[in-house]
Amino acid sequence: MFSQTCKYAIRSLFLIANRSKEGRYVGLKEIAEGLNAPIYFIAKILQDLSKKGFLESAKGPKGGFLVNEEQRKTALLDIVFAIDGDKLITMCCLGLKDCNEVNPCPLHSEYKKIRKSMRDLLVKKTVNDFNDEHVLGNFKL
Repeated sequence: MFSQTCKYAIRSLFLIANRSKEGRYVGLKEIAEGLNAPIYFIAKILQDLSKKGFLESAKGPKGGFLVNEEQRKTALLDIVFAIDGDKLITMCCLGLKDCNEVNPCPLHSEYKKIRKSMRDLLVKKTVNDFNDEHVLGNFKL
């Protein structure tokens, strides 16, 4: 559903939001280890997220990444669109380029409902929603 890059981007934001609650910047190595992910891949993703305004970054010995209060309100749809584009919401589930309302594939009508449900979910859920669930122990990264 999401690209590997998008999955790591979302999980990175969850981890950073959780660990930067007190205003502490979270280091790249800590993030990569927390996600059990390649450090260079995570570095590239975090640089992109920072450029797009989803998190703050600071250089130096006390540097790293931080998700501020405003960034915690970011809807997951914004993150998905920034990383993967809108194909999750607009693409035909069979990958047919000519599938649309006028020329629908056999699954178009039913999949349209699924796409709408997915969009509604991603609009409703924020980085902070998942941070709250993580703190409660309802899931692990």
